[in-house]
Amino acid sequence: MRTHKASPVEVVEAHLRRIDEANPSLNAIVTIADNAIDRAREAEDALMKSQGVGALHGLPITIKDSIDTKGLRTTYGSRLRAEHLPDRDATVVARLKAAGAIILGKTNTPEMAIPYETDNPVFGRTNNPYDLNRTSGGSGGGEAVAIAAHLSPAGIGSDLSGSIRVPAHLCGIAGLKPTTGRVPMDGHMPEAVGALSLGACIGPMGRRIADLELLFEVIARSRAEPGDPDQLRSLRVAFYVDDGVAPVTSETAQAVHWAADVLRDSGFEVREEQPPGISEGSRLWIELFAEAAQQQLREFYRGREDEAGPIVLPMLQEENGSANFEGKVNTAERRARAVIERERLREELLRWMKQTALILAPVGAIAAFEHGAKRVDINGKSISVFRAFSYSQTFNVFGLPAVAVPIARTKQGLPIGVQLVGQPNSEHLLLAAAEILERACES
Repeated sequence: MRTHKASPVEVVEAHLRRIDEANPSLNAIVTIADNAIDRAREAEDALMKSQGVGALHGLPITIKDSIDTKGLRTTYGSRLRAEHLPDRDATVVARLKAAGAIILGKTNTPEMAIPYETDNPVFGRTNNPYDLNRTSGGSGGGEAVAIAAHLSPAGIGSDLSGSIRVPAHLCGIAGLKPTTGRVPMDGHMPEAVGALSLGACIGPMGRRIADLELLFEVIARSRAEPGDPDQLRSLRVAFYVDDGVAPVTSETAQAVHWAADVLRDSGFEVREEQPPGISEGSRLWIELFAEAAQQQLREFYRGREDEAGPIVLPMLQEENGSANFEGKVNTAERRARAVIERERLREELLRWMKQTALILAPVGAIAAFEHGAKRVDINGKSISVFRAFSYSQTFNVFGLPAVAVPIARTKQGLPIGVQLVGQPNSEHLLLAAAEILERACES
């Protein structure tokens, strides 16, 4: 657009045509911004007049429907907010607009962003573009599908248990979970407060690593310094395909081993080793976040419980022992113990990462599974869908940045991604390493 090979209007119109063509079968974009063309005309006029433009000038992007957009319907997948028009933008959206981005629309999410199936009582189910009978993942499934199917160039999701990385893995795109606290979380529902603030984050999703870098620089206000390729390749990488919680498919293991070989051939020191504390991540996720999320849901739906959908309603009805004083004390004590254990294990992991800066692991145990599945079969063993993505949950518990990179396909043609994990605030280094994997896939 800056070189006038394409205009913002042409780019927005092309994406709107693609949405008309493909979205009915996918149900990825649930609300279209009615001012997108007007914003594109304004952007084009600014370019023609050579006025100052931002890093994303004229670029249409989509936003997960759990993130507030001023005057643009934002439902959180809940009947309680089916026609909700926020009166302000989330900070991340305001930063995107300030950089010149055009909000094209909102993408589907599970009710109250509860993964791992993008389905809700307001808009219904989102389908995987590689197989309409399979899930797109959650809770950023709509965003991942919109990007994978070229309804949107890139967009913004959020992640508490893999909600950026899991849909990216299942739909064959890239997604970055930043370091916890690196990107503002205001204007997101559920709110990142209390225990949830330890693991929740907002991050970019795109088809290419360079797209993630561009969006991350804007939403985190963090510009990458030119790096030394030789210094990057001197880093030590540990990879693993067994976290002690969930087995992975043979195709998933092969994808991780292939990525390890690519990094080794690129000059990294690579070894197979499970980092300390990894096997405790999924258990700690439940102890830290499950009850906190449940309490927030109860407050949100109080007095209107009958309007909750089939995923949320059981959580509202489930007894957690916190209805009386003794139960609340017990809940607080359990969470306090979990926080202490999390801090101890995180400190141990960060000490270990001083010598091994990068971790390579599966995003999850399996590729896209059939809609509505509660359990999946892996190597003859039945496990819950939640357990299958322990590999992602762990790095929310420890608050580390992680990027999902599409690597391979199953025999059925379904995407398989891997994740690279780095030290706190090492997103730019992490993305540089991920780009090496991306280039290897293209060669």
